[in-house]
Amino acid sequence: MLRWIRQQLGFDPPHQSETRTVYVANRFPQHGHYIPQRFADNRIISSKYTIWNFVPKNLFEQFRRIANFYFLIIFLVQLMIDTPTSPVTSGLPLFFVITVTAIKQGYEDWLRHKADNEVNGAPVFVVRSGSLVQTRSKNIRVGDIVRVAKDETFPADLVLLSSDRADGTCHITTASLDGETNLKTHYSVAETSVCQSVSRLEALQAVVESWYNLVNNCIFTGVAVYTGMESKMALNYKCKSQKRSAVEKSMNTFLIIYLGILLFEAVLSTILKYAWQAENKWDEPFYNQKTEQEKNSSPILKFISDFLAFLVLYNFIIPISLYVTVEMQKFLGSFFIGWDLDLYHEETDQKAQVNTSDLNEELGQVEYVFTDKTGTLTENEMHFRECSINGTKYREANDGSTPHLIGDELLFLKAVSLCHTVQISYDQPDCLVGGGDPFSHANGFSSNYMEYYASSPDEKALVEHSVCCFRYKLLHVLEFDADRRRMSVILQTPSGNTVFYSSAFVKGLRTLVVACRHFSPKEYIDVDRRLNMARTALQQREEKLQEAFSYIERDLQLLGATGVEDKLQDKVQETIEALRLAGIKVWVLTGDKHETAVSVSLSCGHFHRTMNILELLQQRSDNECAEQLGRLQWERVLIALKTKMVLVSSRYHVIQHGLVVDGASLSLALREHEKLFMEVCKNCSAVLCCRMAPLQKAKVVRLIKTSPEKPITLAIGDGANDVSMIQEAHVGIGIMGKEGRQAVRNSDYAIARFKFLAKLLLVHGHFYYIRIATLVQYFFYKNVCFITPQFLYQFFCLFSQQTLYDSVYLTLYNICFTSLPILVYSLFEQLVHPHVLQNKPGLYRDISRNAMLSFRTFLYWTLLGFCHAFVFFFGSYILMGEDTTLMGNGQMFGNWTFGTLVFTVMVITVTLKLALETHFWTWMNHFVTWGSIAFYFIFSLFYGGIIWPFLHTQDMYFVFVQLLSSGSAWFAIIIIVITCLFPDVVKKVFYRHLQPTSTQKSQVTWGGGAGRKNLWSEETLTS
Repeated sequence: MLRWIRQQLGFDPPHQSETRTVYVANRFPQHGHYIPQRFADNRIISSKYTIWNFVPKNLFEQFRRIANFYFLIIFLVQLMIDTPTSPVTSGLPLFFVITVTAIKQGYEDWLRHKADNEVNGAPVFVVRSGSLVQTRSKNIRVGDIVRVAKDETFPADLVLLSSDRADGTCHITTASLDGETNLKTHYSVAETSVCQSVSRLEALQAVVESWYNLVNNCIFTGVAVYTGMESKMALNYKCKSQKRSAVEKSMNTFLIIYLGILLFEAVLSTILKYAWQAENKWDEPFYNQKTEQEKNSSPILKFISDFLAFLVLYNFIIPISLYVTVEMQKFLGSFFIGWDLDLYHEETDQKAQVNTSDLNEELGQVEYVFTDKTGTLTENEMHFRECSINGTKYREANDGSTPHLIGDELLFLKAVSLCHTVQISYDQPDCLVGGGDPFSHANGFSSNYMEYYASSPDEKALVEHSVCCFRYKLLHVLEFDADRRRMSVILQTPSGNTVFYSSAFVKGLRTLVVACRHFSPKEYIDVDRRLNMARTALQQREEKLQEAFSYIERDLQLLGATGVEDKLQDKVQETIEALRLAGIKVWVLTGDKHETAVSVSLSCGHFHRTMNILELLQQRSDNECAEQLGRLQWERVLIALKTKMVLVSSRYHVIQHGLVVDGASLSLALREHEKLFMEVCKNCSAVLCCRMAPLQKAKVVRLIKTSPEKPITLAIGDGANDVSMIQEAHVGIGIMGKEGRQAVRNSDYAIARFKFLAKLLLVHGHFYYIRIATLVQYFFYKNVCFITPQFLYQFFCLFSQQTLYDSVYLTLYNICFTSLPILVYSLFEQLVHPHVLQNKPGLYRDISRNAMLSFRTFLYWTLLGFCHAFVFFFGSYILMGEDTTLMGNGQMFGNWTFGTLVFTVMVITVTLKLALETHFWTWMNHFVTWGSIAFYFIFSLFYGGIIWPFLHTQDMYFVFVQLLSSGSAWFAIIIIVITCLFPDVVKKVFYRHLQPTSTQKSQVTWGGGAGRKNLWSEETLTS
């Protein structure tokens, strides 16, 4: 029970022991000292909350935000002491913010739970109590015997016991783990390979000490050794951490500054109050005599009480509704990504997916993109393109004709068709029943009934394009290894002769060189003897096999070469080029070998042919690595000097550098020479890291992420081996490819193809950032406008803590009167048309490095708020001045009328100020802009025009009606609003004509707002 509670609360850690003993079928020993081991269950968890820990954990995360915690303190202060305003003014907005945020985050986590339940609830078959029973994946325990059928996903880490093949082998792909669709062969031990029935499996007594896809085999049986969050796939994941965007960090910084302003105003008001009350006539006027308790109270306690009262009075300078508006903007704005038809992949019927909306604006700040290669940049599909036979080049023909093959051509195609380890699977179920001969299809078989599985995608592509069918007896296979870079087969021909075929990789290219050798009977006897002796050697088996292979693979006759292409995804090269023009550096992190990775980097445009490629490969020691880094740095400097000398006399392009580094060398570089390695990397336009382990990918992302410049990073991949870097980067994007859904489930965003990344960043990222940046600045501006008159009013009321506005206005200012215009603005604003942003990637640079939330911009909006607040207050004060008889009948205005006049001018001005900032008008913008002003007037008329029985006091009764009946008040409202906004209009016109930005120039390209509106309606509203 205790363990279940800990699991629900998220505190139950997985089994941490480095060794484990697994009893097959959970047949534990009956005698001896057996200590039960506790293993994790088989649940996969990508969610953050459970039903039990949601409330405390979510509240803890929300109150980590400065504004929420601050308003909680203010609310508690209002409950404990006598303050000028009601606790409702702080408590109600706080409750609203917390509730809306919790609902939004709960909904997003519910989607994660839903995805987890699909995996955990998948049906599986296990052997229990002597029979094969169906259960759910989450119910698998360590030690269970699990049966997996063809094309099913392994529900846990399994050790192979047996298969439906007589030799106990099975063929799997690890696509869901590392993105590779290549076939991998696994062997069961001889003692368990015969256990193919349920009864024999149930009787098996064995001990094991120490997510893939099954293909080709019909049945696979294995014992679960690692389950759930202890499985290899889950261990590639990082611990989940709350990602926070650069905008949110800026918000927290601004809040701290405003908190300082608040404290300054409260302290200053408290000091001035006591300075003013130093005179007896102000300290205790005849109309407000002190009580005995007030006379005997401690001066220190009274000072603290007054300070807290002023703190409460000015507390609305901290915009609590900012957070809830930001949350709503992110949540509602995230739907536009899913609705964008340009991000929809018709072939797979997949649209873009948003797993978390907290990072929308971060898409507009990316400086580094870390991408996987296989399945992300490429389709992971090999296509035969051409071959060379005896010096003659042949290309693939798609005219349906069958060529007539003779001589060297026939011999070459025989070698290609026979020298491989491809496995064949037949779609027709009766093909393998009753021991039927699979070669019975040789006479006119249809390829529609055959499926190929290979350990190398190159082999698969070549066999699929073979046009000949031969019957040979396989005698020996000389397996491929990285040192020889070749694989070979020894075959017996139908005539009884022995032939040897070999295919070898050419360094740097996806090219196979094909050769052959004919053995005499005497030579084959010698070869067979050497191979058998090497394979049965008990000591130095690998060395003896290499010697045997070297003896056999000599004196070969060259037949020709094949060219196979790893097909790139559509528009990969254009996407990488667009990212580069946008100022984004692209790093490719792959587990592939060096030559293949460089070849793909060149073909996709990551590396250019004119680029100077620096290499940090196969370093074996720290000293060797340091020397090589020094050479690379010196080489780069020399090339830079030469380039500058050439540029003096000609107009050549500056030479760009690319860096290639492998995983082993990277580990050495990061151990002792991190600073030098970073200097080399920063001066390279493109970096390629090959032979990378999953956690190494995350380490590279963390290295750049935590560098002194603190750049915003994005990681994109399609396999489970990319999950760690996806979780490490500021923004993680999963590709909905063929390699499982682990990357998608653990990412922040998911797209179907790499090419969609360009629009996701250059358009959606641009829009999200400028919208939320303006939203943040505007919120601080309008709250400075709101509270500064309150502060100024204290100079005219002897710092008596009298509020300028009615408590209802205090509560509704941010919630109702000024909230909708900025929310709609933050959902629909477009500075530039989407087509322009895609065609001019350089515009992305204008908003990089958090440009619109710089301290300079923040200072401008803050000073503008103070200036407008002074105009509101003193403009109204000068109007009323000495003569407050603004009514035609001589009736005088009171303090509530003065406060209402200031509040009315403020609501109109801050709303029109946002209208001036709006470039893209829709009917919703018009509705909420003019509707908000109208709503304020209508609400004030009803609020002050009717006696409400549930209100204890109604200071505002008939105040607003009286104010609007004065022509002088209407004149004052118009004059003050124009005085505030006219300088803004002049400034905008002046800067646009004399110092236009590249963004403003692009706006002119597409004409006025009406044209943009029509184009926007076609793209966004339709989608």
